[in-house]
Amino acid sequence: MTRLWRRSLAAQFIFFMLLALALSQGIGFLTSWNARDQALRLAAKGEFLSRAGSLALLLEATPPDLAPEILRVSDTAYTRFWISPDAPPDVLAWRAAALGHLATPLPSLKQLHGKTVDQPSAEPALPVALAAAPAPDEAWPDWRELPPHAWPLSRAAKFIYLDQAYGMGLAVRLENGTWLNAVYAKSVPNALWTPQSATSLAITALVLSVIAVIVARSVARPLRRLAAAAELLGRGETVEPLPETGPDDIRQTAEAFNRMQARLQRFVEDRTRMLAAIGHDLRTPLTSLRLRAEFVADPEIQEKMLKTIGEIQTMTEAALAFAREEATAERTRTVDLTALVESLCDDLAELGQDVTFLDSPRFSYRCRPDALRRSVRNLVENAVRYGERARVRIAKGLESIDIVVEDDGPGIPDAHAERVFAPFFRLEHSRNRETGGVGLGLSIARTIARHHGGDITLTSRANGMTAVISLPLASLAPQLPPSHEPYPALASAARVMQPVRHAPNHLPTGSNPS
Repeated sequence: MTRLWRRSLAAQFIFFMLLALALSQGIGFLTSWNARDQALRLAAKGEFLSRAGSLALLLEATPPDLAPEILRVSDTAYTRFWISPDAPPDVLAWRAAALGHLATPLPSLKQLHGKTVDQPSAEPALPVALAAAPAPDEAWPDWRELPPHAWPLSRAAKFIYLDQAYGMGLAVRLENGTWLNAVYAKSVPNALWTPQSATSLAITALVLSVIAVIVARSVARPLRRLAAAAELLGRGETVEPLPETGPDDIRQTAEAFNRMQARLQRFVEDRTRMLAAIGHDLRTPLTSLRLRAEFVADPEIQEKMLKTIGEIQTMTEAALAFAREEATAERTRTVDLTALVESLCDDLAELGQDVTFLDSPRFSYRCRPDALRRSVRNLVENAVRYGERARVRIAKGLESIDIVVEDDGPGIPDAHAERVFAPFFRLEHSRNRETGGVGLGLSIARTIARHHGGDITLTSRANGMTAVISLPLASLAPQLPPSHEPYPALASAARVMQPVRHAPNHLPTGSNPS
């Protein structure tokens, strides 16, 4: 339940709408209950007085010998009528007589026609409020006068409330001098929770739940689309601009994301073109320096100058290759990741390198395969160069797919575990191509991994080092159609950079020591 609450916007909407329904119904019951009680009490009193007045007129208009039958058929489950020769006594005595009449079961219709039955037609209805004896110190109110204008007859009557709910008593003098007595003791349900209210509340809750689901989906759909677009953007891809529709909040969010994506593309494009221009502009002075160095008479000085020029040219080409890696125009597609890494290990093994691919489960993954292959190659070649051999495997973590490269080398000091990923940083400070490169191998490898939404971590062991490329398991990419190129604007920038690759020296793969 807790997981559903955290992950489902519809569940939260339903909860809060049902909570609002419960609070509103509770407040409504509390505010209307007293008014309801008063209305029911007035309605019961009006019915009782009207029935008693009509019966008094009927008794006065019919022969006296019919009075017992009229009274008997006029009784109901909650009303009793009887005639007494004298005025009603004190309240307690009259109340005791009324309780006796209420305790008498109503006769059946067969009894009224002179037939005998074994069971009465109805059980006596005696409300608890009337049956309970009064407390010793309780003072019962006396009869009060009911004026003619307060009930149907044009004569006064005696009236009294017998309890605090719906118990009432009445006595009125008839024309022949006798008194008609009437008692009312209908039990009215006093419960807030009735089948009708439960049904009404259930239907209302169901309707609100359906509305909550519809509203939650209408809100969650653009949010999921935004999350998918952000995931693709973080992996170095781009998508078509998000639809800028819906309520203001959602529309403004989509507009902000589209503007952010466009600005990022322009920023990276401008930076890449700047690096390409710098590399191109450096070509002319480097060529001029090389030509002038040829005319230096001292062979030793000439050799040092050419070596320095070559080093500058190598670093320039490496920097351009590093920038070109970020501006790659390779399309993202789903590949067999295990087969991709295994084929790379087989190729390196055929070249004589000590590389072993361990048995691993098969994984399909959406990536830029050429770039990811280069990232893995850099790690594997570093492991072979500095750790004698490389053992490669693929494992599934809790939230990632891990490409693990292990070697038997000396490892990296903890102080340099992160510094080795900085461009041009080398533990071996020479620029000798035989002992390494210019220090961009791990930088490029991590850049590629992070463009896929992952990262690279290095961990030293007692007898070697472990490099892990962690690629995220959760991929939102299938929810949105990607563009043909990860950065359309950068693709042109990458093509602009191609002509500057004029020098014979090129970036060595895996040049950053691990």
